[in-house]
Amino acid sequence: MRWWSVANFVSNAGTWMQLTVQNLLVLQITGSAAATGLSMSVQAAPALLISVFGGAAVDRWPRRTTAAVSQALLGTVAFVTALMVALDRLDVTSLMVLAAVTGVIATVDGPACSLLGNDLVPREDVPSAIGVGALVHQAGRLTGAALAGVTVGFLGTAAAYAANGVSFLFVASVIPFLRPARGAIGHRAAAEDGVTRETMSVREGLAFFARRPRLLALAGVTGVSAVFGRNYQLTLAVLVTGPLAGGAGSFGTVSTVLAAGGIVGAVLGARLRRPSVRVVGALAAAGGLLQVVAGMSPSLAVLLVMVLPMAVVESVSDTAGTAVLQTDPPARMRGRVLGVWGSIGTVWSLGGPPALGLLMELAGARGALIMGGLVIAAAIGAGHLLRGRLAPAPRVSPVANLETAA
Repeated sequence: MRWWSVANFVSNAGTWMQLTVQNLLVLQITGSAAATGLSMSVQAAPALLISVFGGAAVDRWPRRTTAAVSQALLGTVAFVTALMVALDRLDVTSLMVLAAVTGVIATVDGPACSLLGNDLVPREDVPSAIGVGALVHQAGRLTGAALAGVTVGFLGTAAAYAANGVSFLFVASVIPFLRPARGAIGHRAAAEDGVTRETMSVREGLAFFARRPRLLALAGVTGVSAVFGRNYQLTLAVLVTGPLAGGAGSFGTVSTVLAAGGIVGAVLGARLRRPSVRVVGALAAAGGLLQVVAGMSPSLAVLLVMVLPMAVVESVSDTAGTAVLQTDPPARMRGRVLGVWGSIGTVWSLGGPPALGLLMELAGARGALIMGGLVIAAAIGAGHLLRGRLAPAPRVSPVANLETAA
């Protein structure tokens, strides 16, 4: 698990370095912010369309082999991009094609690597392993964003892509040496259940997700939070530079506090032993109320005080939700469940920012934060009350009634 965490840190740092450089590269080639957004959408679009098939592939194929091959393929795409940049052969069309190929590979790589990490620890430690993964992700994000500027400044754009390619190959080289922990869930659980590869269909995964109330509730909580909150890089940027009359430096400070809160939240999330949808909902509702208070901040100092707990609550909620998602389904279904979740999450990530942007146009940055936070808290509260009313009453046997009467 330590080797896997180190490999993931290196890979995350390389990925965030490339993502940062890619946006700058598109701007440099086209001079268009719209083209930059399009490149991000093109990379995300495959998850919307074929994540369910990627998840089914993860359930069918050996997990270590699948993760190693997908990491090697992602490294190859990064090296090809680096070569094209170095030879000045990269245009918008080829960049979009490479982004789409990356997105397709990621539909298999994401669930494969997530579930492979769970195989490295005993069953009872899976929530902690997910928390460690969240911590590694946050640390890699900070490191990668910082290294992007340094690498481009000293070595050029091609070097950033090449460095990301090396990070993928490092992960691929570590995977063959990983061994499942004693008592881990393992990929062979399906065989123990008498399930064959022929029965591991995409339709079965969709049907399982649709029949699972916990997963549907988790999707609802996460969806309302994703649309009306969480996009703090957008809402807080407008709040800081608008009503609070701050500049780029002020928003940089806010972003740093958000990142720090994310790391603290990942550490706390790793200590959760029994995460549940109820915990996720309570944390999301608390985050919505904190967002309301942040929207009413009279100064940057007050906003900074509110931003830290907002980021902590969001990070713990994400960690708990991921733990539920990866532990609630039976082992043989987890790849397909993650595939379905990938498609659902892409809808939120593509639709959330435009919806929030429209809300800010109508109500301003403060109004969007306040109204969004109230919608999150109210929706989760209503869902909790509705669940309580619809819950079946406990059945009492006739014998128990006679004993009570006696």
